[in-house]
Amino acid sequence: MAEMKKLAKETAIYGLSSIVGKFLNWGLVPLYTYVLASSAEYGVITNLYAWTALLLVILTYGMETGFFRFMNKQKGDGTEVYSTSLLCIASTSLLFMISCVLLRQPVADLLGYHLHSEYIAIMCVIVALDAFSAIPFACLRFQNRAFRFAGLKLVAIFVNIFFNLFFLVACPKLQEVAPSLVDWFYNPAYGVGYVLIANFFSTIVTILLLIPEIRKASFRVDFSLLKEMLQYSLPLLVLGIAGIMNQTVDKIIFPYLLPDREIANAQLGIYGACFKVAMVMMVFTQAFRYAYEPFIFAQNKGSDKRGEYADAMKFFIIFSLLIFLGMMFYLDILKYIIRDDYWEGLKIVPIILLSYLFQGIFFNLSLWYKLIDKTQYGAYFSVVGLVITLAVNILFVPHFGYVASAAASFVCYLAVMLISYYYGQKYYPVAYDLKSIGLYTVTAMGLFAVSYFSPAEGWLKYVQNTGLLLLYLGLIVKRDLPLNAIPVVNKFV
Repeated sequence: MAEMKKLAKETAIYGLSSIVGKFLNWGLVPLYTYVLASSAEYGVITNLYAWTALLLVILTYGMETGFFRFMNKQKGDGTEVYSTSLLCIASTSLLFMISCVLLRQPVADLLGYHLHSEYIAIMCVIVALDAFSAIPFACLRFQNRAFRFAGLKLVAIFVNIFFNLFFLVACPKLQEVAPSLVDWFYNPAYGVGYVLIANFFSTIVTILLLIPEIRKASFRVDFSLLKEMLQYSLPLLVLGIAGIMNQTVDKIIFPYLLPDREIANAQLGIYGACFKVAMVMMVFTQAFRYAYEPFIFAQNKGSDKRGEYADAMKFFIIFSLLIFLGMMFYLDILKYIIRDDYWEGLKIVPIILLSYLFQGIFFNLSLWYKLIDKTQYGAYFSVVGLVITLAVNILFVPHFGYVASAAASFVCYLAVMLISYYYGQKYYPVAYDLKSIGLYTVTAMGLFAVSYFSPAEGWLKYVQNTGLLLLYLGLIVKRDLPLNAIPVVNKFV
């Protein structure tokens, strides 16, 4: 239980930056939906950031996980591992950035942004710098400097929000009352471009703040070590590409699956906005991942800790289901973060939430092939998921639109979760508490069904849903998390 408390503490700290940041970014969603001319423009943002996520995985090529693995294997302070990782990522990121800036127009033509090749240049510079910063951030995680990590992430988020508000809110007001102040740089028709520029400024600030960590590198590459790290990490690149494409490929190919590009962008904007509504589950999964990856490698250095891995899985599912219920019980309130003409897409929110749950379980299960250095299995599983995602999108999006994209994510992560569990129990068996996991899952789905089919409306609906949520919380306290085991609360019990 002590290890679970440590993991929970670090998850909470890492999650602080993600949760606060994502909730702050939630505030940008209504801003975009009200300020941008149409949902089609928000669809452009959704498409570009999907490409950004994919390119970031390619440019880091599994070196983050490789960094954790070799920092725990190497003797000494790990300077060789850190320096080798950092310089390798820096070299490839610089090459990518120069190439994309030079070829921005052909790439823009290929992606359908003929009139805005600068979108491509800005996006690629952001991705290259984010890839470079991945290793210093990984080092902070390895050193358990969670507060420094969270602080830097929050500063970058605040800078991004500041410049979004400046360009999309302040500048239009200034143009009305004092146009001479902004006319020399501000173009009111350049909405999407200003979103990218705000992100660029936040990325530059992040790099500047990471200079103390960057200077700790010896700036020497150990090529024999690099060879070992690449042999370990490159299979993770396939896994990473397939994994991120499972999350983003629908948003990348969506504009090509409908005959009218403008209608496709409009639907993609609705789809992307409704994904933001389901973001809480993704934030929790991401926070857990930040803490869990260094946790499992550190635990592996001592005695067998499979009991802790099983506990981590159980508690992850318990609290993920709690988030699911909380989101669905109060969706009628949460929907106001997006404009009402986006509400037609809210029907996909429960599908997306469960997809994130399966994705988190799949990540938990991935420990077995990382610990026994069989990372190629992760690549196999993710490729299977990618095939499913592509097939469902290509076959059904032309008929069912973004609902098919949400269903594709659900089926993809359900499939890879089950396959990974099967092979994990074969090569690195962990005695997961399936009885408890099944009980919580059936209870949560039952409570959701009661709420969904209940005729109650208005405030009676909220009273009913609050009671149902308390029932689930009561089950957690009764079975697995007594009040005297909860920090702060235990002082009163």
